[in-house]
Amino acid sequence: MRSALLVTHTGRQDSTEHARTVAADLIAAGFEVRVVAEEVADLGLPGVIPVSGLAAADGTEIVFALGGDGTFLRAAELARPAKAPLLGINLGKVGFLAEAEIHDLDTAVRDVVARNYTVDERLTLDVVADVDGERAVESWALNEVSVEKAQRAHMIELLVDVDGRPLSRYGCDGVVCATPTGSTAYAFSAGGPVVWPEVEALLLVPVSAHALFSRPLVTAPTSTFVITVDPYTTSATMCCDGRRVFDLPPGARVTVRRGSLPVRIVRLGSRPFSDRLVAKFELPVEGWRGNRR
Repeated sequence: MRSALLVTHTGRQDSTEHARTVAADLIAAGFEVRVVAEEVADLGLPGVIPVSGLAAADGTEIVFALGGDGTFLRAAELARPAKAPLLGINLGKVGFLAEAEIHDLDTAVRDVVARNYTVDERLTLDVVADVDGERAVESWALNEVSVEKAQRAHMIELLVDVDGRPLSRYGCDGVVCATPTGSTAYAFSAGGPVVWPEVEALLLVPVSAHALFSRPLVTAPTSTFVITVDPYTTSATMCCDGRRVFDLPPGARVTVRRGSLPVRIVRLGSRPFSDRLVAKFELPVEGWRGNRR
């Protein structure tokens, strides 16, 4: 039997209604439909199978994420270990990670049933944090890993090494290490470049650095970043995709490198990334003053 996992934002009524429609259509097409256990009661749909834990997507053909980018990132946590393709359908505001919009919902489900789609593999980040020589944290990210100040009123001192060599010491609000997929997220807001998702690279973007040289950097995908929290500064916070947050004491050492496991993302058509940029950011393709021709 074909199987799909459905992840949605059940806090919104419209999201719940659309999830019911997708689940019913998939069941009618012969799919086994799994739903995260905490969401089953809100969906109120008979015939779905409640699942929980990081193995929720094991053996599934596809994972649906119905909501905004937050829902997509939550679904990615389940799809990645199962190596299951992930299809995002935007029910939020920007939904940059989503492949389809709400008006494409019926078509998207039909394409999945007909296996009429391709799959891209997106580079991820693996991150570890060591404290006093002991491993304290291991995590990963699809968009970015950020090391930031924990206290609003104070800057933080961070030493950044790239490929085993010291690069710079920043007095700053933080440093963002991002993937091309995450270049349009936090890194973009901090002044980083937009990188096409097909490009294999890592990004390092200082945030509000009090320094003459604080340009965002684009490095090889094989590069390794080491960010050391100055032992005489305040404590810090490490955040992965805005979802997994860890406290770091002074002296903590954070190592970020290319992830060992990508996230597999469904593509329903051949629309170029430039079209996505124009649509999501509402770019003025006629120019800010309009086309005078």
